[in-house]
Amino acid sequence: MTRRSEYSPVGRLQIKARDGFQIEVDESTSTRMAGIRQYGTSPELIVRKLVASLGVRYRVSNRNLPGSPDLANRSKRWAIFVHGCYWHRHPGCKLTTTPKRNREFWEAKFARNVARDQEAVRRLEELGFSVLVIWECETRVPETLLGRLRQWNGFER
Repeated sequence: MTRRSEYSPVGRLQIKARDGFQIEVDESTSTRMAGIRQYGTSPELIVRKLVASLGVRYRVSNRNLPGSPDLANRSKRWAIFVHGCYWHRHPGCKLTTTPKRNREFWEAKFARNVARDQEAVRRLEELGFSVLVIWECETRVPETLLGRLRQWNGFER
């Protein structure tokens, strides 16, 4: 989450990110980024439906767990992240593109996202959680994803 701090006279917006980085974006980029959903995305809804079809219970409000997993069961100690391929840089995926405009900003932002994701998984595993990362492109074939969920041992805990 970012916080707007001030407008500069040339139409650029200074933003201080939660992780302490100072970034500069134009107004249209800021508006576009603000409109991107964080919760209740289509891939997340697909995963919720598939997990529920397996009869597994979970919570979606997990702000007090490292990384705020999209689905989690604290008593069974498992967590699932549903990552967008673009924002979280799915290796080798065609959805993982980098904008040509303001490339330095985007590369730094994506690097911070990946580092934050790795840290969240590490911290959850230290707490004894099994963690599964599901990529947006994997939700396009629900039958295959359902098979992967059935094989995952996190539900068996």
